[in-house]
Amino acid sequence: MRLFLALIFLVNLLAADINQSVQNEYLTQKQLLADYKLKLQVIDDASRNNIWLARHENYNIYKTKQAEFESVVKDIKKIRTKTDKDSLAKLSDMERRRDVLESQIEQLSEFQNAPFSGLLKSPDVPPIPSISNPFAIFSGFSYIKKIRQDLEGYTKLSHDLEILINNLHEKDEILERIIEIDSSDSYTVLQESNKALIREFNSAYDIVLTSASIYERKINEAVTRASNAIEDETKRTLFIFTIIVSIILISFLLKLISKRLMSANERSYIINKVINITNITLIILILLFAYIENMTYLVAVLGFASAGIAIAMKDMFMNILGWSVITFGRSFSVGDRVKVHQDGLSYVGDIVDISLMRMTILEDVTLTTYLENKRAGRVIFIPNNFIFTNLISNYTHETLKTVWDGIYLTISFDSNYKKAMYIIKEITKKYSKGYTEIARKQLNQLRQKYNLKNTNVEPKIFSFIEPHGLTIHVWYMTNSYAALALRSTLSGEIIDAINKEEDIVIAYPTQTLNLRQASKVKYSPEIGEVSE
Repeated sequence: MRLFLALIFLVNLLAADINQSVQNEYLTQKQLLADYKLKLQVIDDASRNNIWLARHENYNIYKTKQAEFESVVKDIKKIRTKTDKDSLAKLSDMERRRDVLESQIEQLSEFQNAPFSGLLKSPDVPPIPSISNPFAIFSGFSYIKKIRQDLEGYTKLSHDLEILINNLHEKDEILERIIEIDSSDSYTVLQESNKALIREFNSAYDIVLTSASIYERKINEAVTRASNAIEDETKRTLFIFTIIVSIILISFLLKLISKRLMSANERSYIINKVINITNITLIILILLFAYIENMTYLVAVLGFASAGIAIAMKDMFMNILGWSVITFGRSFSVGDRVKVHQDGLSYVGDIVDISLMRMTILEDVTLTTYLENKRAGRVIFIPNNFIFTNLISNYTHETLKTVWDGIYLTISFDSNYKKAMYIIKEITKKYSKGYTEIARKQLNQLRQKYNLKNTNVEPKIFSFIEPHGLTIHVWYMTNSYAALALRSTLSGEIIDAINKEEDIVIAYPTQTLNLRQASKVKYSPEIGEVSE
């Protein structure tokens, strides 16, 4: 009996242990199942924003909507055969449902054939821009940056797909473990659906890897070609820049040499002008031949357009031709005092600039200003072609810096004119002596270029009979730039000297009045005035 009781006790104790073990194992499996479900939730959350999964879901939605649309269309056809009131109300609801589905299908039409049609194909590599000038270098760098960004974007797509596939494999392993614990149909269906996704995404991944490899080679080739083009254009730009800088430096040295060797400022100015124009011409030609790809086309266009250009730009060509004549013929130089006649008006001033198109003159106070213009100080622009059509007088041509000027004085017929002429000539000699010597030297230098017959520069005096008296004219050499100053001085000195002489009378328009006794005058209304 005791043995039986002991046996029953042992059996009960063993059963209790078994129950506790079973209970513990159940609790452990339940905890594992909860952990696995949590992991599945984490994987699903991580994959929710993946573009590949999103497009696949859109593809599934498209198929679902398409199937629903076809089902609704069939139901509409069946209901249309019925005429009862309930069927007509239901037909209206189904037609609205059909229209909504049709709109949704139209929005998802890109997923009609395949879920990844827009992702599997690599982007097209844009053509390399023409890098034929320095500014195109920046577009070349922009091109390289853009295609590298495109490659990074496509590489990121393949990376996202790889991450998605890894997550699906991890999800498959977790589902396998869940099924070992809970073999319900829901998990089995979910696992089959996950395996189908893995197969589908693996196929897409194989295509993406191939496309990415080809696309990367294309990008690398385009980057290499663009980099080579940038390098070549950079070298060419540096070479052209070096040539241009060299030309500028050489012109600068030539200007310094001309400034030191040329004593005359106007000659140095002309040489600087020629150097500047030569520099600009050379630089323009270098840039044209360097950056215009088809020079024969340019020459052909210019050839056809030459006739029209010649007519339309006739004045400009004449100005350039006039500039050539002025510059190389040395008819005029910067600093020369000139007189220009145009439309009955005269302008006297100094040349301050000679450009391709015109001469610039600063008007000065001169005898012309005093007699005609009544004003001065204006800046006058003279087209260079005026040298072919208008009269331009040069007061300071070549070495000449003096000019003949003259004043006159009228004395009465009974004056001692010989004495007056002597006084006027001596005063003129005294004040113009320095300019006379300068003019003599200048004319002797000018003999080397021109055939000069008369080089007498001594003051010249003449007398002429005029209606109001004897007019004495005296001519003398004076400074081309300050003729009025000497003229004013001589006028005052001559008047003072003549007024001291009693036998010399300055004449001017006069009238002689014969004064007689005035007769008495009466007035008659019938016959007017009557003298007595």
